[in-house]
Amino acid sequence: MFPCGVSPRELPAYAQDAERAGFGELWVVEDCFFGGGIAAGGAALAATERIAVGIGILPAAARNAAFTAMELGTLAELYPGRLIAGIGHGVPDWMRQVGAWPASPLGLLEEHLTTVRQVLAGSGVSTSGPYVNVRDVRLVHPPEIAPPVLAGVRGPKSLAVAGRAADGTILAEPTPPAYVRTALSQIAAVGAHQLVAYSLFATDADPAVALETVRPKVGSALAGPAADAHLAGQPFADELRSLRGSTSSAAEFTAALPVEWLRALAVVGTVDDCVGRLDELSEAGADSVVLVPSGDLAAHLSAAAPVLAALHAL
Repeated sequence: MFPCGVSPRELPAYAQDAERAGFGELWVVEDCFFGGGIAAGGAALAATERIAVGIGILPAAARNAAFTAMELGTLAELYPGRLIAGIGHGVPDWMRQVGAWPASPLGLLEEHLTTVRQVLAGSGVSTSGPYVNVRDVRLVHPPEIAPPVLAGVRGPKSLAVAGRAADGTILAEPTPPAYVRTALSQIAAVGAHQLVAYSLFATDADPAVALETVRPKVGSALAGPAADAHLAGQPFADELRSLRGSTSSAAEFTAALPVEWLRALAVVGTVDDCVGRLDELSEAGADSVVLVPSGDLAAHLSAAAPVLAALHAL
């Protein structure tokens, strides 16, 4: 992953480094108000030759479906077979901040996903729904290879929409194997469905160092109740929620997280530990695992390279 908090100026070189290191995918992030996902995806694709680039995620509430398809179609035609498009609800507070939060987020997302996929497939689309209204929309230059359109969602109703209306699903971090299995059961897709798991990552020859490196990211990811979906199947879920309610600050909550919880929720530890967790995620049903940096970018790629090499050696 290229984190949204890093200046876009660093993206081209980072994308090239990730490709040289042998990674199969690079994911860019669209968050308010760091940078645009379409622009970042295009920059990463232009700077590289082979690596697939995922955009996670474009908020449906803030975008017109026809123009979303037009932008994605342009990138997919320029870089065939290398684009993965992620679309989701958007963070409610941010969407309200820009006046875009809908009365029915589920309804909007399903209409948006369905229309974007139809247009990217080269179909002429006319639809009149509560949220998406288009007439005779057809791309003049449809992409030779239509990019997969994935839903970036987490709640059970939203996951069900992903199963009906998307080519796959993106699960935000943290993604322990139990959460992957639970999400797949709620997606209930018929046919092929790509699952991408964002996972907090840190590795070191000393597993204690790796655990402390990943601690701030785990604490941040679990800070609000929206993250409770990620605790599915965890024996400490109730205890973690209690800890969140009993601590007086985010820093206190993060510092109090037991190392066993950190280990359960991240790809963390020695190289062998990380390879073992990646195997578990694959067995649970993840098709791609996106390693979310816990430190600076250069250190992230340097740390991840031995894990990637160990995987390739299997």
